[in-house]
Amino acid sequence: MSREIKVGLLGFGTVGSGTAEILLEQSELLKRRSGLQIRLARICDKDTETPRGLELPPGILTDDVNVLLDDPEIDIFIELMGGLEPARTFVLEAMKKGKHVVTANKALLAMHGREIFGAAEEYGVSVGFEASVGGGIPVIKAVKEGLIGNHLTTVMGIMNGTANYILTRMTDEGLDYEDALQEAQRLGYAEADPTYDVEGIDTAHKLTILASLSFGVKVELSDVFTEGITRLSLLDIDFARDLGYRIKLLAIARNTKHGTELRVHPTMVPESHLLGQIGGAYNAFYIIGDSVGKVLLYGLGAGKMPTGSAVVADVVDMARNIASSASVQTSSFGIPFKSLGSPDLIPMDSLVSRYYFRFSVLDRPGVLAGIAGILGDLGISIESVVQEGRGSEASVSIVMLTHEAEEVRVSRALKKIDALDVVSDRTVVIRIEDLQALEG
Repeated sequence: MSREIKVGLLGFGTVGSGTAEILLEQSELLKRRSGLQIRLARICDKDTETPRGLELPPGILTDDVNVLLDDPEIDIFIELMGGLEPARTFVLEAMKKGKHVVTANKALLAMHGREIFGAAEEYGVSVGFEASVGGGIPVIKAVKEGLIGNHLTTVMGIMNGTANYILTRMTDEGLDYEDALQEAQRLGYAEADPTYDVEGIDTAHKLTILASLSFGVKVELSDVFTEGITRLSLLDIDFARDLGYRIKLLAIARNTKHGTELRVHPTMVPESHLLGQIGGAYNAFYIIGDSVGKVLLYGLGAGKMPTGSAVVADVVDMARNIASSASVQTSSFGIPFKSLGSPDLIPMDSLVSRYYFRFSVLDRPGVLAGIAGILGDLGISIESVVQEGRGSEASVSIVMLTHEAEEVRVSRALKKIDALDVVSDRTVVIRIEDLQALEG
């Protein structure tokens, strides 16, 4: 009979309590399915008084992390405290002491992944990070194992449930941004400080991890162009719907013969496409491989139990390797992390895309011709124009969709247009993703 595998848990908040609940209440199910006795031996949190609705074994809870780190019988160290420090220090110390690590900390891996994965290889331990991207959606396992026989060309998706919930409420119910945000906060989908969610930073963390894994390169957070949803208004939502699109905060990673695109920004996608139909707080990952074709993974991307489920999946995988005395895979990316190359990045200025522009202008003769002239001078071809009275009392809106244009030309054109005395506000720009062409 294999020995008992002992687990230590650091962080007993929302996700930590969900993880503990699964490990404690589903212990017999886990034993039956894995053939292993996996025991949650210790939980560490600075708050040892607040009830979590769980009946814990006596003496399991402590506020001293060293109780976990210094226990030689704890095989797997789960880090769910979040943040960069002291989480980074504790993770590195656990690995130094020969413990395998499971984490849901996307910010930690995006910012310090090079150091953490390098240390794991140095100390001969593994890092499980399924829960860091997509919550309960097994996208890491799909890329690392299920799609291992593919050259992945595209990984894109809706990777933040808070932003998606806000945009869905704006689209379906006509709420303005602030009202939709307040509702998301009231329901617990958004934090009191929603900056990471609405400015695209949380999504960029996830794309950094997923692109590194998918393309076999070391992606840094600074490699990802990032833009949030805070400038979007109901006007843009309404215009997009009238034109047959929905606006999503999309993460896009593409590996092409010209290099690698890495970007996060509001994107107009056809409302008929699967990604256009993902609503509420749900996430979706749209992956294209040379052998498998198109794959869509969909589900709740965060939350107590979905994320806890992903953490436990990593724990069981590690426990199986430990119990079988197998040579544990020391590279969480399938190949040594130190051998991963750097991406050949396509600069954002070189991006070629279709665009949506909304100009806020004074209602005077010749305004449209003047804007069109500037665009034409820079080689930006207009596909369609909508001029309506939607806007403030002092201005009207002109909406244009372009044919494909280079980002740098668009930036130059809009700088000139926004300087015109008839333009009353900075132009709203949304990139359009031609998913049908992508699928070819």
